[in-house]
Amino acid sequence: MSLPPGFLDELRTRTTLSHVVGRKVTWDNRKSNQAKGDLWAPCPFHQEKTASFHVDDRKGYYYCFGCHAKGDAISFLKDAENMSFMEAVEVLAREAGMQMPAADPKAAERADRRTELAKVMEEALRHYRLQLKTAAGAAARDYLARRKLSEAAQDRFEIGFATEGWQGLWDALRARGIAEDLILGAGLAKPSTKGKAPYDVFRNRIIFPIRDPRGRCIAFGGRAMDPNDSAKYLNSPETDLFDKGRSLYNHGPAREAAGKGQPLIVAEGYMDVIALVGAGFEAAVAPLGTAITEDQLRLLWRLSPEPLIMLDGDTAGIRAATRLIDLALPMLEAGQGLRFVILPEGMDPDDLIKLRGREAMAKLIDAAQPMVNLLWQRETEGKVFDSPERKAMLDKSLREAIKRIADPSIRAHYGEEIKRLRWELFGSSRQSSRGPVPARGGKWRPVPQQPLPVTKASLLAAASGAEVEDYLREAMILAIAITHPGCIPRFESQLETVEMRDAGHERLRHALLCAAHGGSAGFMERIVGVAGPDLEKLMGLAHVQTAPPVRNADNADLAAMCLAEELAKLEARRGALAEVAEAMEDMTGLADEGLTWRLSKAAEARNRAGRSKLDDDSDMGEDRAALSAELQRLIDTAAWEKKKH
Repeated sequence: MSLPPGFLDELRTRTTLSHVVGRKVTWDNRKSNQAKGDLWAPCPFHQEKTASFHVDDRKGYYYCFGCHAKGDAISFLKDAENMSFMEAVEVLAREAGMQMPAADPKAAERADRRTELAKVMEEALRHYRLQLKTAAGAAARDYLARRKLSEAAQDRFEIGFATEGWQGLWDALRARGIAEDLILGAGLAKPSTKGKAPYDVFRNRIIFPIRDPRGRCIAFGGRAMDPNDSAKYLNSPETDLFDKGRSLYNHGPAREAAGKGQPLIVAEGYMDVIALVGAGFEAAVAPLGTAITEDQLRLLWRLSPEPLIMLDGDTAGIRAATRLIDLALPMLEAGQGLRFVILPEGMDPDDLIKLRGREAMAKLIDAAQPMVNLLWQRETEGKVFDSPERKAMLDKSLREAIKRIADPSIRAHYGEEIKRLRWELFGSSRQSSRGPVPARGGKWRPVPQQPLPVTKASLLAAASGAEVEDYLREAMILAIAITHPGCIPRFESQLETVEMRDAGHERLRHALLCAAHGGSAGFMERIVGVAGPDLEKLMGLAHVQTAPPVRNADNADLAAMCLAEELAKLEARRGALAEVAEAMEDMTGLADEGLTWRLSKAAEARNRAGRSKLDDDSDMGEDRAALSAELQRLIDTAAWEKKKH
């Protein structure tokens, strides 16, 4: 049903988020300040001992620094209570004393019918479960035993059996007083074209019930017992309950397991999922007999930011992977991607686990490949690039694929990785391991020297090229905040949202935000306890040690001004780079006036952020200007590199 404008805003205003969340968590009173609506607790969405789940009653917003779950009261009920959007709204409205808008009579009818159909599906499931235990189900039980499917696993996945008769289920449901239109509407039977009674959809098949995230049985999958059957696997037809392209097998249990930190694995079928779950990989799902759809991909990303697609290593499996790549490329976002687990040819997950054990599967999962590798493999495997024309064709196909990525940052990173792979393919053939190699013009150049051991401890080892400026500014932001914890409340929202691209910086950001909520006493000890090595590395950087706001630990005003400036510069730089990258991507030949204007505006934005907002004649302005100038000097001169003697 549709809601009138302003209804949700009023609902959120009347709802106290901590009251909703408090039913699921135990607040950490040491970190929480209930009077200010600032509360912390262990996250209800993943297992942890520390309180990294933050609720801000003033903003009506929650965020977990561990699993990155975030949202408002409605999204919390949806995820924590397995509710639909409208169910969550109804619960909150009832608690807030708000009257729900009048329902659309037709929508109410559809909801009532879906409830009735779900009841019919449960009756059918009970019938199938019972048939598996009868004499008619002996062959099915033998098959399951040969597949080493224990009774416990059969019970867990509610496996049943449909007998050979044409109307076994139909007669059983009609005998229980279930209306014919409900049996047909649930997709359990089909009308006869010969004027006879409707006949069962599933006959002589092992039955796998398919449940939605709320736990309702919405469909069945059937595996044929007859090897000559035209369809080895058969799913329920689409109904008011079941949309095949928007459903996943084992969705509910997998969501719970993924929330506890298990990797989300997307296998090909029912038995693959059952085998994976039996081996301890409980966050396993499967599409229902078709290639993964756009809607299913969105469902997967709700469960995990980086699902693992598990495919057979044969031609069909690789072909399925390439189709999925084309679907996923336009949908990629920062932190939202896919990785691929390619099984040995001729083996499915069940085979691998039985023959080689759980550890072999775990190793394959740990070695999952990023999607860019599969894209490269698709464009290069089995091809010979021994002419300029063939190389140009490869470049063209890769450019066309990368252009489909909407996010300019991801598009740029894909381009960099493709360039690296391309150099490995074409550039390495010119190198010689025995001495100098020829360069253009017939001259000789020496083989590039390997990095010196001391380079491993340099800033160059931490970041390189264009990424160095980001690394320097991230380090300065963190160093100022750690040296002056009194600044953190003022800049907390910016510190929470700024992207730290260095892993060590990300750990430090998380540690200092958590430590700040415990008060000034023991602030540094709490950071050391969580990210000690990262802190030691940060404070050992030369440009950090000599920075005015770090050296002047008592000058809080200077620290606040420098921190504001560094945050602004970092944001402006990244925004400008993203704009430039997007504009450059759009260029074909000479830039037109519109693109030139976009590039000039991006440059102006960066320059504006680089100019001081305070009077440079003051002492604080001079210190801040000195810090900015020193950072820029490091960036411009690459001072961290070891100079030649």
